[in-house]
Amino acid sequence: MPRSLAALLAAFLLALGLAACGGDDEPSSGDEGAATGESDSEGSGEAFKVGFLYIGPPGDHGWTFQHDEARKFLEENVDGVETIALDSVPEANSGPAIDQLVAQGAQMIFATSFGYGDTVIQKAGQYSDVVFEHATGLERANNVSTYFVNHWQPAYLLGVMAGHMTESNRLGYVASFPIPEIIRDVNAYALGAQSVNPDAKVEVVFINTWFDPPTEKQAARGLIDAGADVLFGITDSPSVLEEAAEHEGVYASTWNSDMGRFGPDAFLSAIVLNWGPYYVDRVQQAIDGTWESQDYWGPMAEDVVSLAPYGESVPEDLRAEIDEMVAGFEDESFQPFVGPISDQAGDVRIPDGEEVSFEQFVTWDWFVQGVEGTLPR
Repeated sequence: MPRSLAALLAAFLLALGLAACGGDDEPSSGDEGAATGESDSEGSGEAFKVGFLYIGPPGDHGWTFQHDEARKFLEENVDGVETIALDSVPEANSGPAIDQLVAQGAQMIFATSFGYGDTVIQKAGQYSDVVFEHATGLERANNVSTYFVNHWQPAYLLGVMAGHMTESNRLGYVASFPIPEIIRDVNAYALGAQSVNPDAKVEVVFINTWFDPPTEKQAARGLIDAGADVLFGITDSPSVLEEAAEHEGVYASTWNSDMGRFGPDAFLSAIVLNWGPYYVDRVQQAIDGTWESQDYWGPMAEDVVSLAPYGESVPEDLRAEIDEMVAGFEDESFQPFVGPISDQAGDVRIPDGEEVSFEQFVTWDWFVQGVEGTLPR
């Protein structure tokens, strides 16, 4: 991470913490294509306009919330930038939304959902003078970059916590879609849990949506009814944690942001995504003419992904154990993703002593042994 990016991260985390403390509103419905965000750069010369395409509403307290906080951070830290954000844009309607952003003068566009990918590539060919950044994407072009985080590191740590905290040895995972992003997260979580509790099983329920609080809550309730006493999953609202908090002895971790305030007694920790410094760095490069297409995967060592502060229920000795593993990930001395690793059928997929490669992580299409759930074929 460039030194300037590291300095910006400290400022971003402070700003994000203040925003989270004050953000207890219910998730908004988010009108499709509604524009949010204004810049103070008007009247001070021609602004550099940056567009944002959101899959959900900024009030989701999760994925879109984190991106929108980063958008605000961008405006505050790069002079002459004006942002335009369209929220709750279905992936199937992303083409017209990109056209709208370009028509409004966007010179750079951050498309923040995996399902926007095909459209981003198509529109990048049509708008060759616009720079695109696609979150969680796989395909690049001269004017298209992809970016994400190494989330399997903190997912493993949350699995370790779950393996220690469970009494039933049944862990529940509320999963959005059966794509590599989710599969590798489930596997990392399961491997972490099994590293300290070989009897732990992870039951996965797919809900086929990123943001649908009632559906998320219903899935969590079903997992609890089936015996799960620790929950996790990639969803965009606090609903899984809120459901866990309604059941004594049930715990949960969250994805995207620190949602501990929605269920303090049930909360363990969270995977926190810190996009602000990355946005500042990449937009400044675009302004300076130094931007180049890349495939960025930020690890815990660069603080673009981190763990939220532990919940009150996490014992001190477990906190110390996790802290030691965090330090190991940060200095690269800890590498737990080593074979033998078997699939659900018991067949060894990663041989003894072999590390899971980056390419295997990003294309993972099978569940490890101990995961209960079916992937569509």
